[in-house]
Amino acid sequence: MNSLKIKVCGMRDYENIKQLVQFPIDYIGFIFYPASPRFAGLKIDSSILEIIPNNIKKVGVFVNEPLKELLRIVKENQLECVQLHGNEIPDYCNAIKEEGYTIIKAFKAEPEKLTCETTSYRFAADYLLFDTPTANYGGSGIKFNWEILKQQKFYLPFFLSGGISPGDEDNIKKIDIPGFYAIDINSQFEIGPGIKNIKMISDFIKNLN
Repeated sequence: MNSLKIKVCGMRDYENIKQLVQFPIDYIGFIFYPASPRFAGLKIDSSILEIIPNNIKKVGVFVNEPLKELLRIVKENQLECVQLHGNEIPDYCNAIKEEGYTIIKAFKAEPEKLTCETTSYRFAADYLLFDTPTANYGGSGIKFNWEILKQQKFYLPFFLSGGISPGDEDNIKKIDIPGFYAIDINSQFEIGPGIKNIKMISDFIKNLN
């Protein structure tokens, strides 16, 4: 398995982010969904944007946002990637992609639907993301059975999300599925909503590598 990319999501605090970006992560996620306890607001403070190095891609997480408003938020916050967690159709994704942004399309990991649903996005997204099925749009902190991904055929590389926790490193390293590109960590590494335990993340990255 090639070296996995690491995304840390649900960030919003300046001091917490300042510490986080010292580590070898690849993506940092900001949630622009007001119902989330990790809602970053609609405008990230410029002091935060200034401390994120160019090698860490800024990801905006959205749920069924009107296209015009999404593009405004993405541009204003200097994001490189857009992660879509709602019912966004391929044409909607393509409209964002045409503006030059990387698309990560999230799916609930329901084995009877995955191959069919994701195939529709093979030209509309750059990456897939698999999260635990819940009534809400992610952020459950609960794992799904990763084995179900072995039974599927994916045309795009994917992020693994949903309840990834300290201590999962060895099991993650054993995953041998074509297209496994990145992991997305969030609530299981928190002191409180939107505030990460930096030591936990540091240890996790060391153990993963």
